[in-house]
Amino acid sequence: MENGVVRKQRKGKNMDTVITEKQLKRSRGLYIAESTIEYLVSILVTGSFLATLTGELGMSDSLTGILSSIVSLGCLFQLFSLVIHKQQVKSFVVVTNTVTQLLFILLYIIPLAGGEKQTKIALFVGAVFFAYLISNISVPKRVSWLMSLVDDNHRGRFTADKEIVSLLAGMAFSFGMGALIDGFVERGEMRRAFVVAAVIIFVLAVTRSLTLILTVEKPQPAAENRSLKKAVSGILKNKELLKVILVFMLYYMASYALTPFMGTYTISELGMNLKVISVLTIVGSAARITVSRFWGRYADKHSFTALIEKCFVFLGMSYLCIIFAGPSNGIVMMAFYNVFHGIAFGGVNSALTNLIFDYVKPEERADSLAVCQVVSGLTGFVSTILFSRVVEAIQQNGNRVLGMSVYAQQLLAVVSLLLMTVAILYVRFGIMRRKKNR
Repeated sequence: MENGVVRKQRKGKNMDTVITEKQLKRSRGLYIAESTIEYLVSILVTGSFLATLTGELGMSDSLTGILSSIVSLGCLFQLFSLVIHKQQVKSFVVVTNTVTQLLFILLYIIPLAGGEKQTKIALFVGAVFFAYLISNISVPKRVSWLMSLVDDNHRGRFTADKEIVSLLAGMAFSFGMGALIDGFVERGEMRRAFVVAAVIIFVLAVTRSLTLILTVEKPQPAAENRSLKKAVSGILKNKELLKVILVFMLYYMASYALTPFMGTYTISELGMNLKVISVLTIVGSAARITVSRFWGRYADKHSFTALIEKCFVFLGMSYLCIIFAGPSNGIVMMAFYNVFHGIAFGGVNSALTNLIFDYVKPEERADSLAVCQVVSGLTGFVSTILFSRVVEAIQQNGNRVLGMSVYAQQLLAVVSLLLMTVAILYVRFGIMRRKKNR
């Protein structure tokens, strides 16, 4: 960078493309817009919206569960990004994300098409699989490119602002789309609801592609051209990164031991309806928005290692609430759970990503992010599978453990709290103290 500008050498031409600070500032704004649009589209293809689509196709609950697993395990596909060696990734990211959005549109078109049920289900499953395969291959490259536009000393505040915009837009969008589709369903116009949703995704997709096209690309250090095996082994030789990976694993183990089973707990055991759950969710989101900028400033002033420790403390407090949550005090304890959970998530996602960026060289950020996400995805999935057996065993035993009356989720909350305590101690004494001593 010279005199406030970035000089980018054009391949095959004896001239430089000058990137001004004004262009960088505009591009950071476009990054926030792109991230918000991505979040809005994800709302329409996950959760209750995905269940509405699979229900219209007549898919079983087990198959819907498998599709949800594809969504949660999508980060495993990021491993393929390690074999893509490009200094300039903009065109690659634009193409892959455009294809992904088109596949998401198909999810609302397939139920409207004629033909046999099994054929439509097969096409639907294929569209979901390839959408997340293609999307996740480009995620590390996209994040590395777009985050390179942000000054390292302001990454905390920037990611906080980005998250706040996404959350605010997501709350309004989710409520609006839910009300819109419910209105069509009540009038018996499900097909029209799907057409409207498909058109909305198309508009969002075009807008998102434009934000990426208009965003500048700073020159990045060249990554070594190597095979997948060598890329993974090379990254895993970074002892500092291995510490970060262990933090990821502890976090995902604690989270996936309990979170996947909280939905049924609030409805079945605590006896809450969807309206109450929605209000509690909004309370948690409000808490998350309130602290996001504070966490960002805290990370920029201290470190993302210090931030992740504080976020883990609040996560532990949220798990403590579930240990004592029962039918008699469910609403109160779930309110506290959502507040503490929201405070933690106001910084945890930003801290985890930026923790990687703190410990690796710029040219290794994308590959390191991919490896961390792959390990995390596997850890979370295996944790859920293992603890689902625990839930089943306790419920079959009449919610009794060692002669005591206890709900399965309360026991899982104890496990999550213990794992989070280990994570806090590891960050404090395994990373922060060693870093301070050096």
